[in-house]
Amino acid sequence: MSEPKRRPPFFLRPWFTIPLLGLLVLGGAGAWFALSLVRKYEKKAAEFDLGKLDAVESASVVYDRYGQVFGKIFIQNREPVSLDQISPYLVDAVVAAEDNRFYEHSGVDFFGIFRAVLKNTQAGRIRQGASTVTQQLARNVFDLRDRTYDRKILEVFLAMRIERSLSKSKIMELYLNRVYLGGGLYGAEAASKGYFGKSAKDLAIGEAAMLAALLKSPNNLSPWHNLEAARQERDFVLTRMVEEHKIPPQVAEEAQQQPLVVLPKSHVVSQSYAIDLIRQQVQGEIGLESIESQGYRIYTTLDPVLERTAEESLRRELDVVEEGPDYQHQRYAEYTNILKSWKSAHPAPGAPPVPEYLQGAVIAVENRTGGILALVGGRDFVQSEYDRALQAKRPAGTAFTALVFAAALEKGVFPGSLFDDAPLDNRQVMIGGQTGILGEWGVERADNRYEGALPMRRIFAQSKNAATVRIGIAAGLDGVLKLAKRAGIQDDLRPYPATFLGSSDVTLADLVTSYTIFAGNGSRPERLMLVTKIETQDEREIYRAEPKRVKVIEPGIAFEVHSFLTEVMQSGTASNAHQQFGLKQFPAAGKTGTAYNFTDVWFVGYDSEITCGVWAGFDKPQPIFRGAFSNQIALPVWTEIMNASLAKQPPRELGRPIDLKRVEVCLDTGLPASAKCMLTTTADPGLPARKGTFFEFSTAKQLPKETCWLHGDDTRSFLRTLRSQDAPRATSATNVAQAAPVIMRAPTVLGDDPYQSIKPRPKEPAQLAQSGKADWTPAPRALPVDKPPPEVRRAEPVGPLDRQQQPPPVDLPTPPPVDLNDDPTNL
Repeated sequence: MSEPKRRPPFFLRPWFTIPLLGLLVLGGAGAWFALSLVRKYEKKAAEFDLGKLDAVESASVVYDRYGQVFGKIFIQNREPVSLDQISPYLVDAVVAAEDNRFYEHSGVDFFGIFRAVLKNTQAGRIRQGASTVTQQLARNVFDLRDRTYDRKILEVFLAMRIERSLSKSKIMELYLNRVYLGGGLYGAEAASKGYFGKSAKDLAIGEAAMLAALLKSPNNLSPWHNLEAARQERDFVLTRMVEEHKIPPQVAEEAQQQPLVVLPKSHVVSQSYAIDLIRQQVQGEIGLESIESQGYRIYTTLDPVLERTAEESLRRELDVVEEGPDYQHQRYAEYTNILKSWKSAHPAPGAPPVPEYLQGAVIAVENRTGGILALVGGRDFVQSEYDRALQAKRPAGTAFTALVFAAALEKGVFPGSLFDDAPLDNRQVMIGGQTGILGEWGVERADNRYEGALPMRRIFAQSKNAATVRIGIAAGLDGVLKLAKRAGIQDDLRPYPATFLGSSDVTLADLVTSYTIFAGNGSRPERLMLVTKIETQDEREIYRAEPKRVKVIEPGIAFEVHSFLTEVMQSGTASNAHQQFGLKQFPAAGKTGTAYNFTDVWFVGYDSEITCGVWAGFDKPQPIFRGAFSNQIALPVWTEIMNASLAKQPPRELGRPIDLKRVEVCLDTGLPASAKCMLTTTADPGLPARKGTFFEFSTAKQLPKETCWLHGDDTRSFLRTLRSQDAPRATSATNVAQAAPVIMRAPTVLGDDPYQSIKPRPKEPAQLAQSGKADWTPAPRALPVDKPPPEVRRAEPVGPLDRQQQPPPVDLPTPPPVDLNDDPTNL
């Protein structure tokens, strides 16, 4: 009998050996893959130069529009110190808040990474990190900002390489000297001095905890941005320090009960308004918090000649204003001495006195792209970082009226129309109060007087306020507000007629943006820009601006307002620019603006290439002095800047749109002229006849269908002659001497209006029904009273400004024959 066949051991059976071999093959493949992956990333990590760890500062270079170095953004407030010059409380707070296993791992906290991988896998994207202090150091030094798994793995191997090369204390020292702590402060030493006015080695527990808390989100948690959020995060870090056995609980509780006190923010980084705006735009575009240490190449639209001219001319002109006999406020030189005395008496950082001297701002932009050529936000950036060109909102006065006229023309008002330059009850506008006569407020010249019916061109050129309000009424308040918004005025304007005269607050940058539509054929840049391109040190482009334009009005409307603006420079409120301030001969246009009570003066003007705006006033609104007109303060600054721009930005004449026709208009009716409108006789036979027409531009939509009705056939000429002579008048059929006197309930000019002389009394339904007329409004009647006649005082003589004056004759040369095919550039 044969022996039974022995069964092989289980480890030799196929069901065991085959899976085992498969597992061994897979394991070998996995090991080979892992080994190759490790070698790959070790090789990548070895390519980084660890010598850069000690290279703390790497300035970013700013280039102007011509490719020349304009300036550098570098670390003014970074003060590298050794670890023994940093409070141990800060080191413990950073370990507790950022990396509690810092002294245990070899550069990477694998437990933290595993936890982050699970949460990120569940979310489908990277939402949580587990970076150690060493990894953060590697990321900041070598700009590993991409949020990908490949970058994370490379960061791990680079951190392990750093750990093998440096000691823990050296790694912590490099980290605390490099890290960004908000508010433009870099490193523990600079942050300690900036926030608390003391060295990093003298930090208290609560102060150290607050600095460590800022690492999570330096800008958002900065106490200068959100004091309460900074305090809450400080308390959280103190709790973490207790949990990690760094401090006793009672010490943490005592620190948490103390208020968080920091110094006010001071100028710690920026050197000028332009450099400060560049820093803001770069950080906003690429989300970079440490631009000052990464060595970027920043290309801008700045023109160094215009920037220097703007700074110097503004400072020089305001110095002249302060030396005037009527100026009664703080002067720049006085505040400079006050500031020096204050610094001598207060060696520790603190809040200096606020300057109260006359301020100013300038911004010049390229019409085509909106690129900022020059930016001045005040007289001295060191004394005040407040950018008045971009942030200050003030009433623009009649500099705003260009948009009012544009809205009227867009609505279809004929540019040759006449509007009454006559007293207007201020209750309809309410500038400077609720009484009085409009025209007393905010005029652009000391010898202003009423001139009767005037063409729109002269009204605009001479800044006639009452007539401008009437034009605004014709345009409609809603139309003006909507046009201003489209033109680039970002702030909401007040929905009242006073806005017609620039009583609403706007920024200088917005007003300059709106003026670019007149030089831009009715369109403007979508936004102003300063930075055009950003490159890394290895010339890798990471940002490029893409200018866009927005259409606002039709080209014909833009040219019509442009022709009005040129009239301001030739015969209007800015006509003194050439003789008094030396404006060179080139095609220029602009508008003055003096706010009510002389609190703000503006001038915004342009040529075909650039638009420039100038503002002067106080941070706290108050009169500069009585008679402080913009054509004596803002205009000379604008003139000097525009003259300086001619070499690099030579202007050209703006062409007239093909659909815009040149029309001869009657000066008496504001309608297209007839053949008999050429000469108009005057009431005084001793004066010569004056020219009775002028030329204006008009679109087909605006052009009236009828021509002048006054200078037509013989009948109309007779009526015109009869009107100019003394004709007999009908006598009264009633003996007024026998009429009983009437007691007035209230004054008829000032105060209340009981007789509805300004606004009719509301209609009563019963009266409407009885009359059978839907538009009938009952007029109140004065009734005689049984009282003795009151004493009637005689009117006293009034001053010359109150007397009715005859308008001056307009002596213009005889115009050439109308040629609709003439040169489009001929004004």
